[in-house]
Amino acid sequence: MHVVILAAARHPVAEPFAGGLESLTWHLVHGLRRAGVEVTVFAGEGSDPRLGARMLRTRPLRLSDAARADVSMVPEPWLREHHAYLQVMLELQRRPDVDVVHNNSLHHLPVAMAASVPATVLTTLHTPPTPWLEPAIAIARDSARSGPHHVAVSDYTAASWRHVADVDVVRNGVDVDRWTPGPGGLDLAWAGRLVPEKAPHLAIDVARAAGRRLRLAGPVGDGEYVRSEVWPRLGDGVEYVGHLDTSGLARLFGASAATLVTPAWDEPYGLVAAESLACGTPVVALERGGLPEVLDAVTGVLVDPDPVGLAERGAVAVATAAALERRACRDRAERECSVTRMVSEYLAYYEALAPGIVA
Repeated sequence: MHVVILAAARHPVAEPFAGGLESLTWHLVHGLRRAGVEVTVFAGEGSDPRLGARMLRTRPLRLSDAARADVSMVPEPWLREHHAYLQVMLELQRRPDVDVVHNNSLHHLPVAMAASVPATVLTTLHTPPTPWLEPAIAIARDSARSGPHHVAVSDYTAASWRHVADVDVVRNGVDVDRWTPGPGGLDLAWAGRLVPEKAPHLAIDVARAAGRRLRLAGPVGDGEYVRSEVWPRLGDGVEYVGHLDTSGLARLFGASAATLVTPAWDEPYGLVAAESLACGTPVVALERGGLPEVLDAVTGVLVDPDPVGLAERGAVAVATAAALERRACRDRAERECSVTRMVSEYLAYYEALAPGIVA
């Protein structure tokens, strides 16, 4: 079996990962290769050299002075990304040696051009509907004789797309051999991109209400938000520890009483919660998006996201979560959240989409 994996171009597929999409792509490539699958990867510049990725070249963009003078010209980064995927899809039209193209990008072109390549295209939906991708999927559905084929990273995300597509579910996975159990501790942890939709400021409010120290980790994704809502809240038991790799995050989670997951949007899956469980650490999460699918009553506490009284409800949830059995958290991660399970489910999809072709 020969599988082509299309990654998102905006961030490199390399540790420390920018987000769950990059983590999924990296782990899927390595898992498939361990299973004997031939994998070709197209990914953003700066991706892990061990992937052997073909770069999604988004620069330089050759435009004449006349083209640049067009007042309707969209931003150049958008153009570079568009033409990078266009080049890949045109190449795949000439590749009869590929059995499955697994589209893990957020771009509309791999969906819009899926019917033009000889291989079957499977798209994983990592986000809620977007104004570029939603119409592309609807048009492809209405014009295709068979397919297109889609899976989503959670039941919640699948449901958000079913008005335009038939969508199955393959939940994300974490490498339980790298996310290993820790001894626990008294402090709380939070990890993710420091952006408004991830809302680390809410985690700070919950930690303060709970009377516990909090360590925040992750890349600064929105400088203005961080300067106004996060940096002023640091100190007095709240510490920013930087953008950590997998080993650093595993130590952070493993040495914590609980991990806070406090999104201000509906998380498509909730990878941080799965990573925390693999480290044996219970989770306190706002009840949004796919997070209720990651946790159960013995591994975490879900909190009503209503902003009124949120910190106080979160503090009560922290006390409950800190008393949960750490072994139960690890067991759930091994059973429900592992990369091994995720890779096996994707392999089953590939084999169903390309009958007679097996790893």
